[in-house]
Amino acid sequence: MSGSRAALTIAEAAELTGLTADTLRYYERDGLMLRSVPRATSGHRQYAEDDIDWIRLITKLRSTGMPIRDVRRYTDLVRAGHGNEQERLDLLCAHRQVVLARLAEVQDHLGAIDYKIGLYEARLSAVQELSA
Repeated sequence: MSGSRAALTIAEAAELTGLTADTLRYYERDGLMLRSVPRATSGHRQYAEDDIDWIRLITKLRSTGMPIRDVRRYTDLVRAGHGNEQERLDLLCAHRQVVLARLAEVQDHLGAIDYKIGLYEARLSAVQELSA
């Protein structure tokens, strides 16, 4: 994480992460952020680059199918600081196995699609050769 503390609005944070402002608010409410996002005197949220980095990570975890409860657990562990690295590693390794299994399944499905594409390409090629 970068360590920079440049203040970003929720709209800017949403644009940088590709999420909606509602999703960012949900992440805060559901305890998925490492810290409470500070607010300006106007009451507007002020995200730092570290917050954006964290949001990107949890978005990747969610996009790969990690359940919210596991993202929350991982967030709690990171927030707690040093001394629980084994738990963090175990959680991420278990999720990695799930992702690898899903990836293998998708690759198998892709193989079936490629097979069908090959059949149709061969048929069309044969028809074109007969027409020529």
